[in-house]
Amino acid sequence: MGKAGKALKQVLETYGISQNQLAVTMGTGRPNVHRWVYEIRDPVAETVLEIRDALKQINPAAAQEFIRLYLGNSTDDEKQP
Repeated sequence: MGKAGKALKQVLETYGISQNQLAVTMGTGRPNVHRWVYEIRDPVAETVLEIRDALKQINPAAAQEFIRLYLGNSTDDEKQP
């Protein structure tokens, strides 16, 4: 668990977007965003797209960064010999 949550947390912090601002833009409750950010629950694939769309409304660069972090190559996280 947690790849979407880690990406979302980093993007919200980097771009100064509050959990509440994202929740309002998405039309969901802030507790849902909190659960994703703190990796209590992973968003389903459809919700990842909704997060991207909401971020795009708030700050298009944040949306791009979220997808880049979320889809990042897993080998980037591993050190190669």
